[in-house]
Amino acid sequence: MPVASRPVRDVSLHYRLLQQYLVLLKKYPILTKAVTSGILSALGNLLSQTLEARKKAKHGTPVNEVDVAGAARYAIFGLLITGPVSHYFYQLMEVWMPTTDPLCIVKRLLLDRLIFAPGFLLIFYFVMNILEAKGWQDFEKKMRASYWTALKMNWKVWTPFQFVNINFVPVQLRVLFANMVALFWYAYLASVRK
Repeated sequence: MPVASRPVRDVSLHYRLLQQYLVLLKKYPILTKAVTSGILSALGNLLSQTLEARKKAKHGTPVNEVDVAGAARYAIFGLLITGPVSHYFYQLMEVWMPTTDPLCIVKRLLLDRLIFAPGFLLIFYFVMNILEAKGWQDFEKKMRASYWTALKMNWKVWTPFQFVNINFVPVQLRVLFANMVALFWYAYLASVRK
């Protein structure tokens, strides 16, 4: 019994987008991850602004206009930092801690949570401070005021997702998986850094 193939136009939009993403990922892995990170980081910031505006409107407080510059800063951070750094981190993790190591699950999680997460959060604070054209004193003030709180929240929120990501998601899709979680994480960071 012959099998009829489906015309491309009958395939769902989500499926076609995923196929195109996988093609781009294979041809241009770093660029694809960087652009995806930039877009989703900006969306996370816009989500934060939307939630904050709704909260203000509910309490009768005047609502600010959308901060396009803020979303652009997050897009720049995602494009230049999150995508490329995450790509190389996950690639190196595969080399340093191969799945043949019986303790790789624990080692990978500890490396990510105790070394990568604090360092990456520090880079986030530093780069955002530069993109906001603020000085060293503002950086120190924000670090003192919210870094430890944000890091503890990072450990609470990200640990289960990263356990799944670094142990069960194929390495080429790890940045995308993390970006989907980061969409909401950046919404949180945008609110806690204010």
